[in-house]
Amino acid sequence: MSEPSATSAAPLAFSADAKARIAGLLARYPQDRKQAALIPALYVAQDEFGWLKPEVMELVARELDVPLTAVLSTAMFYTMLKKQPLGRWHVQVCTNVSCYLRGCDGLMDVARQELGIGPGETTSDGLFTLSAVECLAACGMAPALQIGKKDHFNVSTDQMRQMLQDLKADARAHAPALAAAPTPLPSSGHTAPTAGPHG
Repeated sequence: MSEPSATSAAPLAFSADAKARIAGLLARYPQDRKQAALIPALYVAQDEFGWLKPEVMELVARELDVPLTAVLSTAMFYTMLKKQPLGRWHVQVCTNVSCYLRGCDGLMDVARQELGIGPGETTSDGLFTLSAVECLAACGMAPALQIGKKDHFNVSTDQMRQMLQDLKADARAHAPALAAAPTPLPSSGHTAPTAGPHG
C-alpha cells in the first residue's frame, strides 16, 4: 500500500471552538431555519480563517446544511465579509458623514503616505490592508478608525501617523518571528465601539 502524499492538504475543518460557536448559533433557530444563522456563521468562519475563500464558504454550507448558492450570494452581498486575504493589520477608516466632516480625508491621506497604498489595497509585505468603511458606529467621537479589532476615536492626523509608524517599527523589530510564523489575519467584522476615545 502506498503512503499518503506528504504534500496532500488535510480537508478544511473548523476548530472545536468554532464548531461550538456555530452550534450555539444554530440552537437559536428552528431546525428547518438553519439559514437564519448564515451571516453570524460566516463571521465565525472569517474569524477562524481570516477571509472567506471558496473552500471556507463550502465548509459553511456543509456545516449549516444550506445550499452553497445561499452562502455565496450572502457573502458577495455584504462588504464586511471579506472575500480577499487581508494584511496582518486591517486599517479601516470611517468615511461616513460625521467622520468626513471631522477630517477623515486627512486620516486617509496619512495612511496613503505612510503605507504607500490606497483603499482596497494591501502592502507588498502583507502587513497592512487599507479600507474605507461606511460607519463604525461612533459618530459622536469622529473621526473614527479601526485597526484589527481595536477602535480608535477622535483621531488626529498626528495620532494616525504615530500609530502607523509604531506598527511598522514593531514589524521591523519582530521581522524574523513574523517570517517564521503564519500571519494571523485579523477579523474585519463591522463592530460597534468597545473602547473609550483614543488619547
